[in-house]
Amino acid sequence: MVRAAVLPAVGAPLEITEIDLPDPGPGQVRVRLAAAGVCHSDLSLSNGTMRVPVPAVLGHEGAGTVLAVGEGVAHLAPGDDVVLNWAPSCGSCHACSLGEVWLCANALNGAAEVYARTADGTDLHPGLNVAAFAEETVVAASCVLPLPDGVPLADAALLGCAVLTGYGAVHHSARVRAGETVAVFGVGGVGLATLQAARIAGASTIVAVDVSPEKEDLARAAGATDFVVASADTAREIRALTGKQGVDVAVECVGRASTIRAAWDSTRRGGRTTVVGIGGKDQQVTFNALEIFHWGRTLSGCVYGNSNPAQDLPVLAEHVRAGRLDLGALVTERIALEGIPAAFANMLAGKGGRALVVF
Repeated sequence: MVRAAVLPAVGAPLEITEIDLPDPGPGQVRVRLAAAGVCHSDLSLSNGTMRVPVPAVLGHEGAGTVLAVGEGVAHLAPGDDVVLNWAPSCGSCHACSLGEVWLCANALNGAAEVYARTADGTDLHPGLNVAAFAEETVVAASCVLPLPDGVPLADAALLGCAVLTGYGAVHHSARVRAGETVAVFGVGGVGLATLQAARIAGASTIVAVDVSPEKEDLARAAGATDFVVASADTAREIRALTGKQGVDVAVECVGRASTIRAAWDSTRRGGRTTVVGIGGKDQQVTFNALEIFHWGRTLSGCVYGNSNPAQDLPVLAEHVRAGRLDLGALVTERIALEGIPAAFANMLAGKGGRALVVF
């Protein structure tokens, strides 16, 4: 029996309770969590913006230590430090055959499986495959990546979603080049990772945008050269900071129609706008046909940073070891399992960066 944060139904409060976690079966791994990040996607799953089979244990951004491996698992052993990968690629679907593993059609198949039970025998699903809001979890071996040396285990949890997403948005999706100008909309965990990634890429001007003026210090510490409080004049302010041209690249990390539109309007003619934020179906963004032609901008979605975790994790680890990437700077609160509901409330209120559950 281990303690976990259980979502009993969509829209219901999380329940901190004990669950019955089985030993790993063939092709599975049991991991003791060191830490798990509280991501906005977990909030979206809990409130129904994104669908998840319930009851479920949420949490998809985690790192820990292998306790046991099932039959057929050869690349991991008890005692190994690992990062959880919530979207493993199957290697055989059409997207995987194209090398676009972040779009794998079968990546979330495991979320529909029963992986544990409550004390009264109720079946539980692993939210986004890995169920990291628990002291321990049992996952498919494909959901586990060895942690490279030199990365603090608890902070390594952030590599599992926020950093892969933010870094990938800059380096894989928008492909920011040295000297280009960048605007980042939303200074939460992913936004802070995106700001650091833009700095690593050598962006000349990095504008952070957020509704909360209290986030300016966080943004500048992550690499922002300028900070703009979100308003109806955001695009105009960003153009004023870039010689009236607009930025080469805008990255939207919020998932709202208004901020997607503002990011588009802040991008120069011929620039790139990358949308990382996950919005609801009610968030409708409109463009007229003439402006699409006239501005010649590129608008693209970005799933999991368009990343290949197995390839990108060693690259990120090298940035950490070299001091270019500061994982701890993304964390504004270290909490216990009981603190997750408050962390959800802070996200809704636009407060703080990443909350990290530390076990």
